[in-house]
Amino acid sequence: MNNLLRSLILLLAMSLGGCGYNTLQSTDEQIKASWGEVLNQYQRRADLIPNLVNVVKGFAAQEKEVLLGVTNARSRVGSIQATPELFNDPEAFAKFQSAQGELSNALSRLLVVVEKYPELKSNANFRELQAQLEGTENRIAVARNRYIKAVQEYNLVVRSFPTNLTAMLFGYKVKPSLTVDDEKAISTAPKVDFGKP
Repeated sequence: MNNLLRSLILLLAMSLGGCGYNTLQSTDEQIKASWGEVLNQYQRRADLIPNLVNVVKGFAAQEKEVLLGVTNARSRVGSIQATPELFNDPEAFAKFQSAQGELSNALSRLLVVVEKYPELKSNANFRELQAQLEGTENRIAVARNRYIKAVQEYNLVVRSFPTNLTAMLFGYKVKPSLTVDDEKAISTAPKVDFGKP
């Protein structure tokens, strides 16, 4: 009896391995790891922002609206629970992505404000924070790229035959990937004009 049971378990394990079950598991875990890194880099950025805002406040007191916008955008990002289950809920995922996009826009406006204050640009603390923020943005871009590739690999397994049958049997579904908020806007090259003050 035990031999029969062991044989059945072995046969089941072999059939699951041959039909893509293990590939589904490994690609799903890769997505979770990649998403964790994306969140880690977003958190790094959120942690740096209060320092950046405080340094700028001293120099640009009259630009309260921009500073308030950054603070509010960071607050909205912090109010969304970024759990590993987030990418299984397309609506929550889109909301999270939108909040991160708002924060990026607010930071861009803040950096434009900084251009008005040459004394601020020469401040060593501000330069260090700006370098940290730039490094963080680069890390976010790399982490997002890895997540996108992990989702692509996973979705390929979920949609390909015969692994799609295994995915359907065990409830694995296509996962959402990261997208750009406004594809039309970024498809136009920015104009650089040094003639304006």
